[in-house]
Amino acid sequence: MNDDWGAFVRPDLVVKPSGSGILEGLSFAVKDVFDIQGYTSGAGNPDWLLTHGPADRHAASIRLLLDHGARLTGTAHTDELMYSLDGENEHYGTPVNPKTPERIPGGSSSGSAVAVAAGLADFALGTDTGGSVRIPSSYCGIYGFRPTHGLVDLAGVVPLAPSFDTVGWMAGDAKTLLDVGRVLLNGRPSGGPEFRRLYMAEDAWAVADAECRDAISGVLPILESRVHERKTITLTPSGLAEWVNIFRVLQGLEIWETHGGWIEQTKPRFGPHIGKRFSWASTLNGNESRDLLQRRQHIKQQMAQLLGSDGLLVIPTAPGSAPLRGESGDEVEQRRARTLQLCCIAGLAGLPQITLPAADLDGAPVGLSVIAGHGQDIKLLEWVDLALRGR
Repeated sequence: MNDDWGAFVRPDLVVKPSGSGILEGLSFAVKDVFDIQGYTSGAGNPDWLLTHGPADRHAASIRLLLDHGARLTGTAHTDELMYSLDGENEHYGTPVNPKTPERIPGGSSSGSAVAVAAGLADFALGTDTGGSVRIPSSYCGIYGFRPTHGLVDLAGVVPLAPSFDTVGWMAGDAKTLLDVGRVLLNGRPSGGPEFRRLYMAEDAWAVADAECRDAISGVLPILESRVHERKTITLTPSGLAEWVNIFRVLQGLEIWETHGGWIEQTKPRFGPHIGKRFSWASTLNGNESRDLLQRRQHIKQQMAQLLGSDGLLVIPTAPGSAPLRGESGDEVEQRRARTLQLCCIAGLAGLPQITLPAADLDGAPVGLSVIAGHGQDIKLLEWVDLALRGR
């Protein structure tokens, strides 16, 4: 494989299909955090690679894809231990965004997104804890999906924050995204009534840059034509920054519980940004979690009441197009905080979210997202596929 985009850790790692089905003839790349029999996942960090051994079996999600006819064609780069949204790796470099090479690809599923956007794979697996499938999909101009938390088996995947972790996937078109979903969601029926209500969250839209809002609004008439009611709402009067704080602290506590022992024992070499995040996570006080868990539960209940089985929430996927490569300083962290304001909605509530390429800003892609109620994954994928046919 000619990987001029730097998407792959191991482009030569190929696993043939073990069966046949709706994915027959399709190739897929895998973020380098999934177990592949006989292979050691590096999780974006050389010390992780040195301190872990090869897997004795494929991850559950990979087995399903192989059983349904797909062919694995390479492991793809990731940010270190998945703890970033940028895709810039201190040790292995930054995959090149095929749509706009001067900009970052987004992370942490950076290589997976680049492989799809560059046409090196028909679809790709990633993980999404805080936006790590949705953001690179938006930046690279492809489709991406984060499922309802717990619906796709995480066995054989390096964890980050287990109560937020999901296996997500990316594709160049909505139909392939749907077909992969039918496999990974184990044929769960769409079920329930048709989507009838579409909500525009004004506080989420306010997070995005004005030019981004204007650009992605062009897709709205297509979506609105498929529902009976459109309504503008405010998700939280106190502001989405408060939701981000709940998300960040709960995530940080879980991250340190998951990886703190390995970090203290191994003292791995982290890039500066990732190292700071792990250092911050180590300072968190677990006594805070009880109140934050209660507030998270309230958010789950609020979103369940809002969306039910027939409601949809439409938001920008990211505040705008991808930042330029190599940027640093306070502006980058502020951008990350704004991005998390959009990503934390589905993350806190554990809901399915699809991002679709909605527009370009001077050649740089921007995405639009649709969030559905708990367990409405297949119905959401089908709805978007039908809505965009003939677009």
